[in-house]
Amino acid sequence: MSADPLDRQMKIALSMFKKLNLSTAREAIARAGGLGRFFSMSDAEMAIAGLSLDTFGASRREARMKEAAAEMAFAANSRIDTLFCLDGCYPRRLAACDDAPVMLYRLGSCDLDSPHMVAIVGTRHATAQGVDFTRRFVADMAAKIPNLVIVSGLAYGIDIAAHRAALDAGVPTVAVVAHGLDSIYPSAHRQAAAEIVRSGGAIVTEYPSGTAIMKPYFLARNRIVAALCDCTVVVESAAHGGALATARLASDYNRDVFAVPGRVSDPYSVGTNRLIASRAAILLPDADFLIEAMGWTPSVAPSADSPRLFRPLSGLEQQLLDIIAANPTFTSADIAAAAALPYARVADLLFRMEMDDVLISIPGGRYALPNY
Repeated sequence: MSADPLDRQMKIALSMFKKLNLSTAREAIARAGGLGRFFSMSDAEMAIAGLSLDTFGASRREARMKEAAAEMAFAANSRIDTLFCLDGCYPRRLAACDDAPVMLYRLGSCDLDSPHMVAIVGTRHATAQGVDFTRRFVADMAAKIPNLVIVSGLAYGIDIAAHRAALDAGVPTVAVVAHGLDSIYPSAHRQAAAEIVRSGGAIVTEYPSGTAIMKPYFLARNRIVAALCDCTVVVESAAHGGALATARLASDYNRDVFAVPGRVSDPYSVGTNRLIASRAAILLPDADFLIEAMGWTPSVAPSADSPRLFRPLSGLEQQLLDIIAANPTFTSADIAAAAALPYARVADLLFRMEMDDVLISIPGGRYALPNY
């Protein structure tokens, strides 16, 4: 991040021109003869340099500088870092991609150049099996690989499961969002976002504050998820979806792509099975396989799985587990009704059991038993 306020303002202003990326920003600066020159030259000089006046005319440059001044104030008040694409602070993996954003805004202290960066993505309609695999995979990776960072998109389903698994395992996690850092979408994940930042992770985006939430931005942010990482893991996906787009982008960036196989009858394994069948992704059975495939050195030698020991369950807890096992679509309210217990009492028990890994929460306010 630049120590010179004017230099920083010009960098933010440049990033606010539509459709600019790392490659085109570099070319514009080179044609102008420098960033300062870009913002000070006349329209006639701009035309001579071969830069479009419709895009970069003096009035447009002036407007971008005013917008950048406001964004600087917001970033300073919110403790947000601004990482410019041509500066040394910009993530090195992202800088290797020509379509990388001109500016990356970061809230949080996570090192985006950490030695081991893994993207985990998947459907918003995650199954209990997908959530369970994500939790076990991240826990195993965290136990064996130092300086691990888990990256995802803070969306419902596999994304938020990956972030929560990283938090549970005590490793930093980065959430790449498709809007400015003056808000969090979905709002249901605000608490998770705050915990991510408090726990040494980060929320990052290419968009300044006040940016409206639009569908194309979610597709665009997928390239950042893929480009920040050494590899991408697709846990679950239907035949079409953002996770498959992220996998394609990762492959385009010459990053390894792994996919978790599933039964051919499972709708949210169609995408992952196709990735594997078409050799667009490597079949991923577990963390040890990825560690070996990536050539990473584990901090501890892999060992055979040992039985997981739980604390003794109370009669009420066992009753709730039996209800969940027999009724996988039940929400906490349904479980309370089936048990004929006050909702507050059941919610407290479910929370304690989740914290003790006796059960897992899945999208839709439902619960499932882990597959250990």
